[in-house]
Amino acid sequence: MKAFRLDELEAERAANEGAYLQFLRERNMSVGLYALNAGEHDPQKPHNQDEVYFVVSGRASITVGLETTEVARGSVVYVRAGVAHKFHRISEDLRVLVVFSPPEA
Repeated sequence: MKAFRLDELEAERAANEGAYLQFLRERNMSVGLYALNAGEHDPQKPHNQDEVYFVVSGRASITVGLETTEVARGSVVYVRAGVAHKFHRISEDLRVLVVFSPPEA
């Protein structure tokens, strides 16, 4: 078993001064914590993996392809591999668990 605490992951991510911290990598998936602060720009480009976002905290919009929706704590969004997507209108600091399958390269 591997178990993680969100507060410890957030502290490690912040200490590494990056928006993304991959904390689990297995044969069929990887998982990370993605952080964008209010008003920040999301620099993502399409990925080669399917991904699922689970919003832990914060509030924003996300556009996936041509569709846009509001997200907040508890929101879950699936993004198919290769599809353009970005968080925007980030009104509260956003913390998101990201699951990639297969694992992010």
